[in-house]
Amino acid sequence: MEREEAARLVEAHGQAVYRLAYARTGSREDAEDITQETFLRLVRAAPAFRDEAHCRTWLLHVAMNCTRSLFRRPWRRRDLPLEEAANAAAPDGERGNVLEAVLNLPEQYRAPVHLFYYEDLTVEQIAKILGLREGTVRTRLSRARGMLRDMLKEDEEHA
Repeated sequence: MEREEAARLVEAHGQAVYRLAYARTGSREDAEDITQETFLRLVRAAPAFRDEAHCRTWLLHVAMNCTRSLFRRPWRRRDLPLEEAANAAAPDGERGNVLEAVLNLPEQYRAPVHLFYYEDLTVEQIAKILGLREGTVRTRLSRARGMLRDMLKEDEEHA
């Protein structure tokens, strides 16, 4: 893969890969490492893509695999509580109750919610990236919405 093409792909898809890695890990440093590893794998593999959407799906799939590898490491631990990480790394417009609630979802629900709402992917695309059935993705999205509704209602009652 040529340097210019790699730079273009990083520019076009780097933020999406980072956001997914951050949503999965809750750590800015881990998200940066995963983003870097994802693009290193892109350069090494130099796959041929049908179109830009295929490229984006491939990158997000690789990023998911990188986060899975990170979670399997025996020394894996978080340096910051999730709330501190959310405030440190979240874009200014997204700080607040909703982002905090999403980051507090159990891990299996965070990725589908992030991919669906933040990356605007379809259930079919999410299923391919996560290696799940479409029905499982729909179920996880539905359960996550219920959990988010309950968390946000609790916050509202305590405010």
